Amino acid sequence: MRGIDADGIGELLDNDDVVYSATQIFDALSDSTRFQIIGVLLQGERGVSELQEVCGVSQSAISHQLRLLRDRGLVSARRDGQRMIYSLSDEHVTDLMCIGLAHAAEDAGAEDASELP
Repeated sequence: MRGIDADGIGELLDNDDVVYSATQIFDALSDSTRFQIIGVLLQGERGVSELQEVCGVSQSAISHQLRLLRDRGLVSARRDGQRMIYSLSDEHVTDLMCIGLAHAAEDAGAEDASELP
């Protein structure tokens, strides 16, 4: 686990700020639209209209969810002309998603669970 041993886990769990931040991250991932947005961004950066098309929700709904994901530190944005382009904020988000998807696929009996990064 990225260099965190059992003692390190205990220390992190004793830190109220860390525990609160972690629960906020998992809370953000508990919404299916936000989870889908993160899943799409695993494949590369996207604009709002692309995310709207893939997720099948309104632009205002996508924008609202992206704002929450940015506030929680899960996605980053950059301006490209008049468009905002979104991407995952760092490799920790990628790791969380890949591990979560692999676990869910394994639980669901999916044959390709071992092929996830």
